[in-house]
Amino acid sequence: MSLGAATAVAITLASAASAQETKHYRFAHDQQLNSGYSVAYDIFSAKLKELSKGTMLVDQYPGAQLGQEPQILQLVKSGDIEFAVVSSANTSTISPQAGVMSLHFLFRNENHIIKALADEKVFAAIHDMIDDTAPGIHAIGLATQGFRYMYGKKEVHKVDDVRGYKVRVQATATEDTMFPAYGAQTVHMPFGSVYTSLQTGVVDFAENGMNVYLINRHYEVAPILSKTEHEANNAIVWISDKLWQSLSAEQKQWVTAAGREVSLQEPRRGFELEHVAAGKLEKMGVKIVPDVDKPGFQAIADPYLDKLAHDLGPHAEKIKTLIRAIN
Repeated sequence: MSLGAATAVAITLASAASAQETKHYRFAHDQQLNSGYSVAYDIFSAKLKELSKGTMLVDQYPGAQLGQEPQILQLVKSGDIEFAVVSSANTSTISPQAGVMSLHFLFRNENHIIKALADEKVFAAIHDMIDDTAPGIHAIGLATQGFRYMYGKKEVHKVDDVRGYKVRVQATATEDTMFPAYGAQTVHMPFGSVYTSLQTGVVDFAENGMNVYLINRHYEVAPILSKTEHEANNAIVWISDKLWQSLSAEQKQWVTAAGREVSLQEPRRGFELEHVAAGKLEKMGVKIVPDVDKPGFQAIADPYLDKLAHDLGPHAEKIKTLIRAIN
């Protein structure tokens, strides 16, 4: 064999070996592109690709292609999906103490959310909570889609404006306690059913982030958004234990670092999306109500903060204490 031919064979074999080392993984979520969830994917996949020198490639499955959030969590636990980002509220379906992140008025403002999600002690407490309560799955990062607001066909200026009305909420003990405390009725349903439920009057209000409201076109059937800012719209980035156990020590370091990058970068970018969405909605003529009596809601919510965290469990109480201590 000539030297040139031998070199060509060596290059071919090396290329084949390299291709075999490259693996693709699935990353699922239930939101559209240009959402906080897709931003989390962008940050995570780019960092993991960089650290692994292209051997660990993550493919995005947005828009609930692989299921709604409770189903996605179960698929990650079973190892059928490798990575995902899911709201901390829906995480309570596998770890009820995660409902602590849905406590109303736990977070004071945008900077408080950004600092809390980047805080290593807060993440460690959430990671430990999941490892202690939800086998088969691990938390590797935190993200946000801003604050949650109420929207429907009616303006909300004060607590009395929701009294007696039906509100679609995520199925957590926190939501099922707080909205009835305001006098509202709670209704549970998958996120994908919210549009038609608002359209047909099954519910009077839904509540979510500004950008989620925009990109899912909920303004078409609920043209008034009121800035209640009652709850942070936070999420957790996941890896299946099945994949985690198969990784080398070095690969685990890469995954951990990529998850950390999400916690550090996504919250600020998530709020940037919220601000852009607000501008777009106002230009479209959507009614945004800024003058909500938040102190009125907060006066009802505050007495529940400590009690709900305590009732949820010791992990929840620790997470609440750490978050409230952040200035």
